[in-house]
Amino acid sequence: MKLSAAKKPHIKHRATKRERRFFWLGMLFVSPWLIGFLVFNVFPICSAIYYSFTDYSVFTAPKWIGLENYKELFGDKLIWKSLLNTAYITVIGLPLTLAASLGLALLLHQKVKGLPIFRTMFYLPTVVPIVASAMLFMWVLNPEYGILNVALHAIGIEGPAWLSDPRFTKLSLIMMDMWRCGGTMIIFLAALQSVPDTFYEAADLDGANGWTKFWKITIPYISPTIQFTTIMGLISSFQYFTQAFVFGFAVECAHAGRPPQFHAVLFAVPVSAGLQLPEDGVRQRNGFDPVCDCYARFFLCFARDGKTSEL
Repeated sequence: MKLSAAKKPHIKHRATKRERRFFWLGMLFVSPWLIGFLVFNVFPICSAIYYSFTDYSVFTAPKWIGLENYKELFGDKLIWKSLLNTAYITVIGLPLTLAASLGLALLLHQKVKGLPIFRTMFYLPTVVPIVASAMLFMWVLNPEYGILNVALHAIGIEGPAWLSDPRFTKLSLIMMDMWRCGGTMIIFLAALQSVPDTFYEAADLDGANGWTKFWKITIPYISPTIQFTTIMGLISSFQYFTQAFVFGFAVECAHAGRPPQFHAVLFAVPVSAGLQLPEDGVRQRNGFDPVCDCYARFFLCFARDGKTSEL
């Protein structure tokens, strides 16, 4: 005999005075971060979306023009080249940088003398600002007196024009990123140190070699770290700007400050478009880069031989 259980009526829980007090107290403590998130993240994003549909200058009110900015943007051939270059940096450069970081972390995880010195040496490039690193690599990769081409010439290889040859410019950027992989290396090193030694001891008892232990123990255990570094690397790759921008000026940028196509990346195109000045010195601009306005003005001070009167 089956007994049909009667459904209990849903009783809506009413928050007590104590629970409401704790709720508002929690909101009070989280309010500084919440206000900062709304003011410095949500508001700029929403403003950028709105201004992209307007003809806007800092000194005039925005004028609604619909999709005209996007039509002009995607009508420019450089935007498609920049997308291709950004995809190249992401698909080829990111895996190489992650592999170099993991390889260095594995080497620094060994028990050898002077390990703190090696860790410091490999991490130091990360401390150097990106612009300074780009300027340094401009000297290293110089086709005439760069240390890399000098070393290649010593072994009988004619070094290419790293900064101006379209076949090697993206490779030069990837080389600099691999040189600056110390931050990711430290993250991998911390993950490797968290792997229990008992796993490797059990694998030794089973007769596993180093390669098997790496693929069957190390990689699965540090997979969350690999996922984290990959996501952060993707974000950085899609925001790639400074290195390509500095390298672009190193090869005598054409088109009134616009970098050559082989240096163009996604984030460099809107700022470069904002840097263009006609012959009469009046800066023409629209809603492409409202968020990048301060950055464009900063670079103009250096791109126009220090003549800030054109601002």
